[in-house]
Amino acid sequence: MGRDQDGIYETDAMGELHELHEACGVFGMFDPDGGDVASTIYYGLFALQHRGQESCGIAVTDTRGERKVRAHKGMGLCNEVFTPEVLEKLHGNMGVGHVRYSTAGSSTIENAQPMVLSYVKGTLCLAHNGNLVNAPQLRRELEYNGAIFQTTIDSEVIAYHIARERIHTESVQQAIGKAMCKLAGAYSLVVMSPRKLIGARDPFGFKPLCIGKKDQAYILVSESCSLDTIGAQFVRDVEPGEIVTISRHGIESDRSLCMSDPSAQARCVFEYIYFARPDSIFDGVGVYHSRVFAGRCLAKDSPIDADLVVGVPESGNAAALGYSMESGIPYGTAFVKNSYVGRTFIKPKQSSRVDAVRVKLNVLREAVNGKRVIMIDDSIVRGTTSALIVGMLKEAGATEVHVCVSAPPFLHPCYFGTDIPSEDQLIAHGRTVPEICSMLGADSLHYLKMERLAEMAEGLPICTACFSGDYPIAPPEEDIRGEHEE
Repeated sequence: MGRDQDGIYETDAMGELHELHEACGVFGMFDPDGGDVASTIYYGLFALQHRGQESCGIAVTDTRGERKVRAHKGMGLCNEVFTPEVLEKLHGNMGVGHVRYSTAGSSTIENAQPMVLSYVKGTLCLAHNGNLVNAPQLRRELEYNGAIFQTTIDSEVIAYHIARERIHTESVQQAIGKAMCKLAGAYSLVVMSPRKLIGARDPFGFKPLCIGKKDQAYILVSESCSLDTIGAQFVRDVEPGEIVTISRHGIESDRSLCMSDPSAQARCVFEYIYFARPDSIFDGVGVYHSRVFAGRCLAKDSPIDADLVVGVPESGNAAALGYSMESGIPYGTAFVKNSYVGRTFIKPKQSSRVDAVRVKLNVLREAVNGKRVIMIDDSIVRGTTSALIVGMLKEAGATEVHVCVSAPPFLHPCYFGTDIPSEDQLIAHGRTVPEICSMLGADSLHYLKMERLAEMAEGLPICTACFSGDYPIAPPEEDIRGEHEE
């Protein structure tokens, strides 16, 4: 294995173990006609940048040539990590890509993805979105059998188990199925072997994964908006528990691990509320439609006498529009957003979140001065950002600021790949709504009702654990989230 001056890694089928990159947005592509896929993966990852801004990476191989894996990873955004010169060196007609935000494992180059493993059966590349609740147990099992880990992420645990199962199975997709039987938690996987691209989704369907097609090439990606970006056609979602195999022979499906009772599935409702891009469709339900619906529900359940409805960009805008449509109160723009600053919620440290608010948003004084404002936000986690924004509106002359949240109060941590922190860091934990309202400096505070979540997802089975404490899988005995510092 070698690394040249541009950071390109190369390994042959019998090279040593090398890890590359970690989990929040995944992309895979296989072109049977032999065209290079790295540039397309790059643009696809660009459309997934909202899912992770800490690191990114691409690994490619040529299924018709020497089948070496060429990969590049780095800390930062896609346009910071990948230059035209780097992409030019990533030759191959099959590849996987990843953008990462660390919900488990520290934010370091060692933990970036996709993972690249070389073992007795060849080379395995893996990109993972989600968190396993039994990762520590699986890691210890491997360590007692001699495994040496290069990272602190559960994605490496998954890759090791697939590689170990592959020795005793006829195909890599069978090995993935065997490994999935040991995994507990959330995972959407894109796995690249020397000749195949495989996508897999956990039986609960926590995280999104869909299939696309561009000409003769098949694509696996976290969100459908990425397909639009590269001019690909949406084919369908990967079903919870399904394993999809793409090769030169076409596409195959294994649904043997799908739940017999679909009502037991548990899609992450936070994808609809905040995480996914509004132009994505998650298991047949449009994210934009869900957010507009949530805003309508807030207007029905929490009517307020006011002059203007505004959304906190970007994910609060659709809900604000819905509130305006239902209430008849004019919808307006109160914030100018600096497009070159990333999401405050996914900054690694609380200090970064606080410092970024005023850099990211500026209030339009002429839009709010002298008006009673309804401010729609998608969620309130720690409350620091919301309090600052309420203060900014009042500094700009708003006579009243009423906060409506298009989600119920966050009361419990998430163990499945969304960075909801410990209960003692959640502003809603142990406090009443009036107490929270006072802390925010708002004139009133209203949350989306719990029963509206199922309607928001159009009846699809969802996970509401961060609101209700009703975990579809028992939480781990030891915290596996790698929680960010205050």
